[in-house]
Parts: sequence; C-alpha cells; structure tokens
Amino acid sequence: MSHVKVEIASQPDCWLQAAKLAGSPGLPAAGERVAVAGCGTSWFMAKAYATLREQAGLGETDAFQASEFPMGRDYDRVVTISRSGTTTEVIDLLDALDGRTPTTVITADGAEAAAAVARDAIVLDFADELSVVQTRFATSALALLRAHLGTDIDPIAADAEVAVRLPMPVHPALAQQITFLGRGWTIGLAEEAALKCREAAMWWAEAYPAMDYRHGPISIAGPGRVVWAFGDIPAGLADDIEATGAAFVHSRYNGGYAALGNWRGGRAPLDPMADLVVAQRVAVLLATSQGLDPDHPRNLTRSVVLP
Repeated sequence: MSHVKVEIASQPDCWLQAAKLAGSPGLPAAGERVAVAGCGTSWFMAKAYATLREQAGLGETDAFQASEFPMGRDYDRVVTISRSGTTTEVIDLLDALDGRTPTTVITADGAEAAAAVARDAIVLDFADELSVVQTRFATSALALLRAHLGTDIDPIAADAEVAVRLPMPVHPALAQQITFLGRGWTIGLAEEAALKCREAAMWWAEAYPAMDYRHGPISIAGPGRVVWAFGDIPAGLADDIEATGAAFVHSRYNGGYAALGNWRGGRAPLDPMADLVVAQRVAVLLATSQGLDPDHPRNLTRSVVLP
C-alpha cells in the first residue's frame, strides 16, 4: 500500500487531534483584519478558511499565494500554512513581515525555518506525511481553523470515516476528464481536488466556481466526462450538466453520490471536507490504474526550495 493511501485513511483521527489545538496562541482573534497565505494545496486551504471566517462575521479575511502577497496592505495578523516549513515563498514572506505584522505559521515541522521566523507556530506533526502529495496535513490545518471558528469537528470526522470506505464514484475506464465545482468556501476544495488529480495521476482535471461554470467551461462537458460539485448546488445546474451527457457527482444529490449513472442513496450528505477525502481517493485510483506512483509524482518534490 502506498503512503498516501494510509495518510488519506488516517484523516478522521488527524482532524480530531487538530481540533484540540483550536485554542493555540497565534490564531486570529475576532475582529482582526487577517490574511492567510500558502502555496499550492496550502493556498487552497487558505482560500476556504478565509471565506468561512468572513461568513462567520469574525473579520475581513483575505487569502493569497505567498509569492503574490500585497505588501502594501496592512493586516492585524498574517497566517501562513506550510507542511514542510521550508517553502521558500512562505519563508520570504515571513521574513518580510518580521517586526511589522504579527505572523503565524501552521506547519508539520516545528524545527524548520518557518517556525523559527514566525511569531507563533502551530505544529501539526501528527499530520506530517511521507508522500509528496499532500492530503492529511492540509485537511488537518483546515480542521484546526474550522474548529477555531467554532465548528464542531466530531461529526465532520465521522463523515470522513464514511468517506474512506465509500465505493468510488468515478471509474478510470469510464472517465476521460473531471471538472470540480464549488461555491463559497468549497471553491478552494474544488481547486484542491483538481490539483490532486493532476499531480498524482497526470489526469485532466479543472476547477471553477459553480455559478461561473455555465459561463463557458460547461462547453467541455460531454459523455465520458465527469462534473463533481462540492457543497451547495446552484438551481438547475444538475439538469444542465446531465443534458450534456456528462456524469454529475455530488454527495448531496438525490440523497447520495451519482456515479456515472449509478445512484447510491440512503445516506446523509457528507460535509464537503469529507467529500474531498473521496476525491483524494479517486486521484490515487486514477494514478494506480495507469501504473503511476502517487507517492512520487513526476516533476514534484516534497517542498519547493528555491536557490
């Protein structure tokens, strides 16, 4: 069994552990103007959290790729996410903000540079990974942040226990392409699901805001292609997708997953973060079905450290 399969399956326990750290120093206080930054997967988790925090009425919250952070803006706190703690862009950002803005890093390795540079470090070492592909660290960071917003993680972890055992809603032999959709905070989850398919399996996968999907991207939908939505479904979207001949996948649609025309109902809908777990599993399946190693994707390393 690959490392990433084990790491995906361990997410329910990791989320519960992460939730216990919700009172850690360095997490944003209500009313603070906050920016959250990361690279790749960490940026997508930052985007999800930023939307959730604003929706909770706790303060203006922006999310940026660490390399594109707007240094001309003032924030009460900047939170960064870096599994390795060695990501060049994150460390450069923390260095630039040192002495100017309170900073926090959420990382899996408290001995690396990011934890030393940031004012506060929250270490999720129990969620560290051997696979190059990120799964449990990123979702554990989001579980921590959601718990800090007041979300009860216990039922979400219970959903994840279901997610690691569900039949796959996508079969490699029947799907040529997947488009992931989200609304609000789940746009970040959709983008992360697409990234997992691209990096682990070199699979053609895209992601869009669900309301924007009909403004062009739906043109690629058709037989042999899949559209997978996280969270709320815009009115009429399922019918529009099915009219193209594409399969529509959604954990809340008709009471359960719709998988290439086969319905699996009789189950409560999953929390979107648990739905991401299913997408992670699909990405691994797409990789292994082609004889690829999902632990070591082509052209990728565990951390991007620039000279």
